[in-house]
Amino acid sequence: MTSTSVRQPVIRDAAPGDFDAIARIYAHYVLRALATFEEAPPSVDEMRARHDAIVAAGLPYLVAEVDGEVTGYAYASAYRARSAYRHTIEDSVYVADGFGGRGIGLALLSALIARCEAGPWRQMIAVIGSSGNAGSIALHARLGFEHVGVLRNVGYKLGGWVDSVLMQRALGAAA
Repeated sequence: MTSTSVRQPVIRDAAPGDFDAIARIYAHYVLRALATFEEAPPSVDEMRARHDAIVAAGLPYLVAEVDGEVTGYAYASAYRARSAYRHTIEDSVYVADGFGGRGIGLALLSALIARCEAGPWRQMIAVIGSSGNAGSIALHARLGFEHVGVLRNVGYKLGGWVDSVLMQRALGAAA
């Protein structure tokens, strides 16, 4: 294999031993990026508790692994708590710093969509932090998400006002 080759990630369900890496990946985005509006990195135990709630709701929580290292994760969660939204979910995808552009996000989101299409859900929403997040917007568009709106200046992080981009994709029978 040449140094420019890209190893295909193994996509699998998150396991108990993955949460140090998951918390580390997410902390990078919390502290240095606009992909999330959270401003204090959650602990490993908090990330594990979030995972447990997602899985208990019957939703997928996946990791990408390259050469035995967790290099990203993705999950689906309820879009809103009220019962009328029960068939709509929101996706989240995070790739470890330094691993962008290697197809990890594409592999994760593709697998997440496939898993969700096998369930009862009809719509998947992407709430993308920052209208300047070209990578996430392009990833979602590549996988069939349509731009449905921008909430302007709804968050304040890293010294500036931040938009949220909304994208939507039909799942399963709704497609």
